[in-house]
Amino acid sequence: MAKQLSFSVIHEMFSRFRADCAEPKGELEHTNAFTLVVAVALSAQATDKGVNKATRGLFAVADTPEKMLALGEEGVIEHVRTIGLYRNKAKNVIKLSQRLVDEFGGQVPTSRAALESLPGVGRKTANVVLNMWFGYPAQAVDTHIFRIGNRTGIAPGKDVVAVERAIEDNVPVEFALHAHHWLILHGRYVCKARKPDCPNCLIADLCPFEEKTI
Repeated sequence: MAKQLSFSVIHEMFSRFRADCAEPKGELEHTNAFTLVVAVALSAQATDKGVNKATRGLFAVADTPEKMLALGEEGVIEHVRTIGLYRNKAKNVIKLSQRLVDEFGGQVPTSRAALESLPGVGRKTANVVLNMWFGYPAQAVDTHIFRIGNRTGIAPGKDVVAVERAIEDNVPVEFALHAHHWLILHGRYVCKARKPDCPNCLIADLCPFEEKTI
């Protein structure tokens, strides 16, 4: 775990991320808040590319909780069987759709607690939805962000909640909305787990990671 960086260094890092990509976007395809919830729930232990391939057909026929319930669990399975843990995930999609209809009038709620009450939706999924759909600067910490937070010293922490809190505390407000997307994309394509691409890293000169590949 790297030492906590200073405010000025973190500001410079995110200034570079913003200059490189001012409006970073999540890579899960969706058309509304409901399809985003489903896509993120399906993405656990799966790639965004694999989820997108499965959900294009699914969302074409079921883009609301009511339509998903009409499709039924077996219908969902037919679309998502290429995704890992597809049977359990299909069951959760139907359960969360039923919960949305029964308790929220078919609408996706805007609070983290309410989102986390949905079957198959954890804190990370809730934060993704709050950030991407509702524009709240929630920080969804996945394995990439956990790695980047600790390697760089931007947000060191022993678990995902600690890293989430550190991002909220350490990242300047002007970068907060897009912070988790910049970090996810950086971890996915540059600061990879096994072999970080330090020669092509925007923040390599600011990063204290001792095992650089330069």
